[in-house]
Amino acid sequence: MPTLIVFCHLRWDFVFQRPQHLMTRLAEHYNVLFVEEPMHTEGEARLEKTVVAPNITVCRPHTPIHQFGFHDDQLPTLQALLANLVPEDEAPIVWFYTPMALPLLQVFKPSKVIYDCMDELAMFKNAPKQLLQRESALLNIADVVFTGGPSLYQSKRDRHANAHCFSSSVDAKHFRQAQDRAISHPDQAHIAHPRLGFYGVIDERFDVDLVSSMADAHPEWQIVLVGPVVKIDPATLPKQPNVHYMGQRTYDQLPQFLAGWDVCLLPFAMNDSTKFISPTKVLEYMAAELPCVSTPITDVKVPYGDVVEIAESHADFIAACERQLALGDDERQAQASRMREVVAGTSWDLTASRMHELIGSAVAGNKVERFFANSQEAVRVPAEQLPVAQVG
Repeated sequence: MPTLIVFCHLRWDFVFQRPQHLMTRLAEHYNVLFVEEPMHTEGEARLEKTVVAPNITVCRPHTPIHQFGFHDDQLPTLQALLANLVPEDEAPIVWFYTPMALPLLQVFKPSKVIYDCMDELAMFKNAPKQLLQRESALLNIADVVFTGGPSLYQSKRDRHANAHCFSSSVDAKHFRQAQDRAISHPDQAHIAHPRLGFYGVIDERFDVDLVSSMADAHPEWQIVLVGPVVKIDPATLPKQPNVHYMGQRTYDQLPQFLAGWDVCLLPFAMNDSTKFISPTKVLEYMAAELPCVSTPITDVKVPYGDVVEIAESHADFIAACERQLALGDDERQAQASRMREVVAGTSWDLTASRMHELIGSAVAGNKVERFFANSQEAVRVPAEQLPVAQVG
């Protein structure tokens, strides 16, 4: 079984999303070594290896270096830790979620290089300054490029001859469990109806002012927020008594929370960090056959605007939620029918299978050794120019 080394800016045990969905399926074909960003640990550097699923090993570097992420200061230590990750005579496939790890590619003799661009990381808060430069280098090296949605595909398609759009998919069976409203999670049993819910990472992409406006406009609405708070000050979050923070939950618990909601929310801020996002949760909400309201995120509005209500302003968003709560039985049935049609058209199984085919058919460009010999400066920037912050 070929080895697939994955460099990712997201931890495996963080929110279960695109990398986890794809790797658990691709593990049928590859021995997956999932390399995370280093964690700061005093003492001697070490590589922690944990088998998390069949054919999937998470490799978590621990180093005494204080800089976050795949920072230049980390690279020599990481190169030493990864030097024996695979036998010297093995040519693994190397898959990148973050271009910041690109210098570590020279540790290996890759048979093929994959770039799965799931987010425009350069537009995220505290993004390293050389990320765009390193991404350009990765696009020159990669044998195949995947993008996480149509907007990203339009952004990258002219920069690589073998680029393919794979929008977020859905594990429909998992989220259809929520159609049984009796399985509602007991942790929200004390919360009255109507419940309007969101799950996901609460960060700079989340419109805190919108949620606050909703809570003020309708004190009887109970807004349930499930997910970790990352990279924003928790003190800035809405504090109204009808806003409920449930914290990060497991993937298995998400259908239970959905089962107890009346309307699902996609309250994304309209800023640089959301310009190219393709939210996985929109299809999961649809699999639960629950009414959905979203801000005008392009990769929600364009493909799903006929089934997800799109609201341009805060007032429009509140009005849209009012309409979704007031839907009659016939309207709900018609909406659910359309959602079933959408969900039937995609799955993570199908996406992973098609990616596997494209990896197999990709012609290796053999650019890696030549690139690192001649273009070292394209992937390195002096460490003092880097911000001390982690992307992801």
